[in-house]
Amino acid sequence: MLNAPTRAEQFVDDGEHYLAQTYKRPPFLLVSGDGPYLYDSEGHPYLDWVAGIAVNALGYNDAGLTQTMQTAAAGLIHTSNLYYTAPAIELASLLIEKSFADRVFFSNSGAEANEGAVKWARKVQYEKGLTDKTEIVHFSGAFHGRTMGAVALTPKEKYQKPFMPLMPHSVLAEFNNLESARAAIGPKTAGVIVEPIQGEGGINIATDEFLRGLRALCDQHGAVLIFDEVQCGMGRTGKLWAHEHSGVTPDIMTLAKPLAGGLPIGAILLTEAVASAMHPGEHGTTFGGGPMITSVAKHVLQRISQPEFLEHVNEVGNYLQERLSEINSPLIKEVRGRGLMVALELTGDVSAMVEAGYQHGLLLVNAGTNVIRFVPPLIIDKPHVDQLVEKLTTILSASK
Repeated sequence: MLNAPTRAEQFVDDGEHYLAQTYKRPPFLLVSGDGPYLYDSEGHPYLDWVAGIAVNALGYNDAGLTQTMQTAAAGLIHTSNLYYTAPAIELASLLIEKSFADRVFFSNSGAEANEGAVKWARKVQYEKGLTDKTEIVHFSGAFHGRTMGAVALTPKEKYQKPFMPLMPHSVLAEFNNLESARAAIGPKTAGVIVEPIQGEGGINIATDEFLRGLRALCDQHGAVLIFDEVQCGMGRTGKLWAHEHSGVTPDIMTLAKPLAGGLPIGAILLTEAVASAMHPGEHGTTFGGGPMITSVAKHVLQRISQPEFLEHVNEVGNYLQERLSEINSPLIKEVRGRGLMVALELTGDVSAMVEAGYQHGLLLVNAGTNVIRFVPPLIIDKPHVDQLVEKLTTILSASK
């Protein structure tokens, strides 16, 4: 007689039946977390090197975050953007204080923030009467989202081909190649969008020379420079903003993932010259910048922007790269990254390693076919790195 499925097994089976199968999920049910660990319904711990895809910066069961959420939930949840609320204004003020920006527009996600950034870049040109200045330059290896505008700027056939035709006037150039950028950026360029560190593309760092060159080209041609820091921003690289490493300032910066510690929020940070191109009724959002979520995001931003917090990210990130570089395996091609945004590039497909990680109590995620991407909670510590390296060494040895 067959054993009846457990409640967790039933949930997993129901998930296979009821959820759209746009993700390949492992057959366990996550139920709780603490610090950098997640636990499934059987009590098995998983050291989390994914952090909800670079979202859960403060880890799990964080006392300060939980208290802030509980307090915020006792107040207003939603009012819409037809009215002012204090939390949204306080968060916008703090973001402006800690960045280049003069204005903030809140959205619900990174893709939505990038869609809005593209609209703003085109609207700047429209306001000037330059109605044929509509091109958006983007780069190889980029990932800016899955919505129709954002996916047009994400040059991967798997993401684009089934959904053709995409947003027109999207111009592709080669990442970290100034000559290619110079050929692409011209009189018809409305905006240029780039990740200071590419996430999904494989943890590829834009060189200082490349970002400086993009700034100069945008200035030369009157184009809007957009930095997509949805994944690499908010302390992930050891500075609050990834572009700080280069000293180059954009006209627009998009944020999302870790901003509210796991709650959905996106943000578009803008200079006054760019922000003033959009007028009432020309762009909007129903849920963006709600009082509950912005209360939580303010708490997260205050925590992450502390110098000692960022120093911790640098210290542990450097240690992570050092320890990964010590692994002796012919399968390893390169270790690279900045802060706690690190890639382990292998000679072949990493999907089997991700699967093996589950058996060893690790949550891992790829970035492309042959890169393991480490974007853990920013509170992760050196002993956790040691655990990771020990288990990865075992997995790689078994993969020979």
